[in-house]
Amino acid sequence: MKVSVENVSSVKKKMHVEIPEEKVVRELNNAYKDLKKTAKIKGFRKGKVPRSVLERLLKKDVHNDVSSKLIQDSFVEALKEADLDLVGKPNIDSPGLDDKGPYKYTAEVEIKPEIEDIDFKRLTLKKFLYRVMDEEIDAQLKMLQKKLAQQNPIAEDRGVQENDFVLIDYEGFKDGKPFTETQKTENHTMKIGDGHILKEFDNQLMGMKNGDTREIKVKFPEDYQNNKLANQEIIFQVTLNGIREEVLPEIDDEFAKNFGQYETLDNLKDAITKNLDEGYTKRAEQEMNEQIFQSLISKTKFELPDSMVDYELERIIEEVERTLAYHNKSMEDQGLSREILLERHRELAEKKVRRHLILNKIVEQENMTLSDEELDTAFNEMAQGFKQPVEEIKKYYTQDKDNLELFKQTLLEKQAIELIIKNSTIEEVEPGLEQQSEI
Repeated sequence: MKVSVENVSSVKKKMHVEIPEEKVVRELNNAYKDLKKTAKIKGFRKGKVPRSVLERLLKKDVHNDVSSKLIQDSFVEALKEADLDLVGKPNIDSPGLDDKGPYKYTAEVEIKPEIEDIDFKRLTLKKFLYRVMDEEIDAQLKMLQKKLAQQNPIAEDRGVQENDFVLIDYEGFKDGKPFTETQKTENHTMKIGDGHILKEFDNQLMGMKNGDTREIKVKFPEDYQNNKLANQEIIFQVTLNGIREEVLPEIDDEFAKNFGQYETLDNLKDAITKNLDEGYTKRAEQEMNEQIFQSLISKTKFELPDSMVDYELERIIEEVERTLAYHNKSMEDQGLSREILLERHRELAEKKVRRHLILNKIVEQENMTLSDEELDTAFNEMAQGFKQPVEEIKKYYTQDKDNLELFKQTLLEKQAIELIIKNSTIEEVEPGLEQQSEI
């Protein structure tokens, strides 16, 4: 077998493969021999059909099968001979097979980029020293307080006011006909001022009393989250069934007991502080990681294979779709399409691929390996995080070799980041008020 490689770019190659005539003839002979055993041709007994008849009737199918087999049998060997580290799927041009002569085909492939050794030592990184502030604890307590809030009917006879919770029936009409996206809805609860439908809608409910019916006309903006309502003028028929006010519980020891194992308010505050502190620790780590990659990407130049970027892009889009589905929304609801997401997230996908390749290079460069003990520790940590038996976690990964290798690679990448930080100069910095409030 002859193999030659044509350079299209540093990561794109065109591999020309030539399979010798004797191999082609042998495979054709075998194919016709196997076909002769099973072929059912009128006028001939099974197993007695002459090859000339088979060639006349079934030559095209046989040649297609043999050419596919020749490619399948030779492709991996050709990659090894050409010393190409394939990524993604090859694009194979498979011409027809002749009765005589060698069989030649061409495969366009992408390979991992060759990256020179990376000087990752002596970076200077800023580590922001975030501290949990009393205002943040109070904000968390108020969020929990909201969860325990009750909605009680108002005692006085009055109209709807700002911050009231109202119970309404409504139906939207366009050009005098019921509109699908604003179909009849009964006993819908909403808070005045939140703009759940539109601020303009809320404003026109002000002053209504129980039992009142009112016609409300609104124009949805062009950028409205539901694109089927965007730029539409809708007339709503609204009936008010009730007005309720929010009653918040006192934030005290009894309040704290509603959230599980906490006996006192101080216990709850301690837990909130710990949770916020862990969040700040992760944030500081992520910020240092971002500094690492900004530095390494700027001084490590290499071309990216499209197939690797496309694969990462698919994963990003799948995550977007899962997030939307979790919130019972679709891309169409958000005015999105696959094409928009592909364009919007391509730069992020390229960045992720560069990060993986840089970390993989450092792992290889430093001869980093993962011990059985380190793998077991990671399994145990994952089991604790998911509250699952460690045996189930191990079973999941050991049953799927690809998943296990991906998991190991993730752990090695994490170790590579730790190595980079260990060899960097860390400058501890007090965050500004603006940064502190961004968590």
